[in-house]
Amino acid sequence: MTTTQSTLLVELLTEELPPKALACLGDAFAAGILAGIQKEGLAAKDAAFTAYATPRRLAVSIAGVRAKAEDKTVREKVLPVSVALDAEGKPAAPLTKKLAALGVPDLPLEKLERASDGKADAFFLTRSQGGAELAAGLQRALTETVAKLPIPKVMTYQLHPGTARQRDVQFVRPAHSLIALHGKDVVGVEVLGLQAGRATQGHRFLSAGAISIADAEGYAATLEQHGKVIASYAGRKERIRAELLKAAGSDQALMPKSLLDEVNSLVEWPVVYACHFEEAFLKVPQECLILTMQTNQKYFALTDAQGKLRNRFLIVSNLATATPEKIVEGNERVVRPRLADAKFFFEQDQKKKLEDRVPLLEKVIYHNKLGSQLARMERVRSLAKSISEAWKPGALAATAQRAATLTKADLLTDMVGEFPELQGIMGGYYARIDGEHAEVVAAMTEHYQPRFAGDALPATDTGTVLALADKLETLVGIWSIGLIPTGEKDPYALRRHALGILRILIEKKLPLALRALLEKAQHSFAGHRLEHTGTAAVYAILAFALDRLRGYLRDQGYSTQEVEAVVAPLGGPQNAAVTLSDIVERIEAVRAFAGLPEAQALAAANKRIGNILKKSETAPAASVNAGLFQEEAEKALHAALEKIRPAAEKEFAAGRFTDALHQLAGLREAVDSFFDKVMVNAEDPALRTNRIALLAGLHGLMNRAADLSLLAA
Repeated sequence: MTTTQSTLLVELLTEELPPKALACLGDAFAAGILAGIQKEGLAAKDAAFTAYATPRRLAVSIAGVRAKAEDKTVREKVLPVSVALDAEGKPAAPLTKKLAALGVPDLPLEKLERASDGKADAFFLTRSQGGAELAAGLQRALTETVAKLPIPKVMTYQLHPGTARQRDVQFVRPAHSLIALHGKDVVGVEVLGLQAGRATQGHRFLSAGAISIADAEGYAATLEQHGKVIASYAGRKERIRAELLKAAGSDQALMPKSLLDEVNSLVEWPVVYACHFEEAFLKVPQECLILTMQTNQKYFALTDAQGKLRNRFLIVSNLATATPEKIVEGNERVVRPRLADAKFFFEQDQKKKLEDRVPLLEKVIYHNKLGSQLARMERVRSLAKSISEAWKPGALAATAQRAATLTKADLLTDMVGEFPELQGIMGGYYARIDGEHAEVVAAMTEHYQPRFAGDALPATDTGTVLALADKLETLVGIWSIGLIPTGEKDPYALRRHALGILRILIEKKLPLALRALLEKAQHSFAGHRLEHTGTAAVYAILAFALDRLRGYLRDQGYSTQEVEAVVAPLGGPQNAAVTLSDIVERIEAVRAFAGLPEAQALAAANKRIGNILKKSETAPAASVNAGLFQEEAEKALHAALEKIRPAAEKEFAAGRFTDALHQLAGLREAVDSFFDKVMVNAEDPALRTNRIALLAGLHGLMNRAADLSLLAA
């Protein structure tokens, strides 16, 4: 056995693994072996490692692995003193049995350490413990790792069938061989009934016979050179990407991550070939053709520089040949009926207008507690009308209602039935064919936006209204029947819907209050028996949305303090009419204010004023009476406040929050002096209510943009 540190290689060769699980299985296998080896003290905490995963193998190599872990000193608790000693203070039977179990039966009592274990006195034994041997440590790591792999579905197969050694084994796929090399030496471990060796198999078709791995460090190079296998999952993926780009030439290859990952998990030696289909199919919406090729055939579609689909596509084969004509011809033959189906669906769908499909939505259940898709459409239409009138009174309401009426009708088309991912997209095509208004056509697709983080927002006013109405109806409706997201469970994507609403309101600067929108959405469910309704439900959904807002703003780079200063006040009833259109300007102003020398003192004073107002049993006077002032400090604060108030309020009204908060910075000296020299809770009731009124006015002005007290350290 190698005595110095060497690279450790572990490979498990199997039948073809499930492609959608391969990346996860590869990462888990590598991470499990590495963690197990580190736990045994056989590798450093920062040991370099490389994970490998192909359709037929899971492997990992770890640098600097020891043949034997270093010895270590171990201090272990033996027994409580009360149990270890008898009434005369002599070793009792439990102590004798415990020492025997520890392998030191004749150890004198004086060799044990007596100390408190935090509750009572106990005996402790300190001794040197030999480090783990690599074979034993790797065996434990390998056994535990294989048992814990995230296998989507376990299968049972027979090992050594038809022999006396026949046995049932359970794993994701039948395993054929195991490699465990430490440098050049085989490590004696086993798993799944397989004894470790140095032999593996190369590519199923491009390599013949067993391949012997001479040294752990040469594993990847040996497989690539002699086995026609690119073992690295990441490396093979980059090879595919590069070959696709090369084959695409001046065209653009569409390479969604999910497709690239799946294809990468199907090949060990990727080769890209170009294929064609008939130009006549290009009359079908290209989204249909692209989805057909990607979903059903795992092909890579090509577009020109303007994004228009070409009748040329790329395939990634697991076979390298100088005469690929049969491969190309076979794939072209296979894709043709798929494209023909898409063409048929498109032509059939055009025979019935979207408007004529709308009544049939009554037969499509949205949710058994919320009714049909037709009922849902009517709620969305009502909301769209209400939002339009609140935002831009006039023609928008009619256009938005028309779009809302048609927007779910494409769910009943053959094309969307085959490819649910095309809902909205196909609605737009069919609406255009039916001669609908351009904004209605655009809204069909746009009302699903943003579909994911970073997705584009609706571009048209109608699409914007419809997107808000659709997401509000989903958020409020699903929440109201008790399907509230918990932990990672969010089957109706309410978090995504809430974030979409926020992004639309913020990034399009809509003058619409979030709470008012939630109330309108709740009103659209009048007549339904809901579990969560009324003001309490609105505030609960508002709080849920504001949590998404916190995450959204933190993702923009703002600190938790800055975010809380602008978001926390939005949950209160006093801010029901506040919109999110200027939230970015508010938080930028808070950031600028926080950088001022006066910021901390004023934030602390603001917090102090807030506490005084909360605890005060005296209501502030309706207005401040300057004639009641007695102390110079309160006169000075009132004068300073009245001096800057007009300019500050002008800046606030204009949305120039940064300039407004800079105005407030000039109050620091007067505020500090007030708290140093003035007793707010004076015995004279008139004086007390007047001073509280002064502070209430100051507090209200300071918190016009945000709750500055939350900036206090």
